[in-house]
Amino acid sequence: MRADLMQYFSERPDLKRYLRAEPYWYRVLARRPERLEEMEKEARFFNGRTWPQRVSRMNQGLGMTIQLLNLLKR
Repeated sequence: MRADLMQYFSERPDLKRYLRAEPYWYRVLARRPERLEEMEKEARFFNGRTWPQRVSRMNQGLGMTIQLLNLLKR
């Protein structure tokens, strides 16, 4: 893998974690480093950082808070 990509991954631990979970990307990026953006999109989904995933987590947290408040009212 190219040195600039290795440096980039060392600065981004979330991408490094995804790269270790999906070793297929080592081969892909070694041959076609321009596919880095595609890997980043998949890594955001893997790490739960897409907009719908964040909204879903927020809704779950809010729902749990409402349930807790309802239990405390009784």
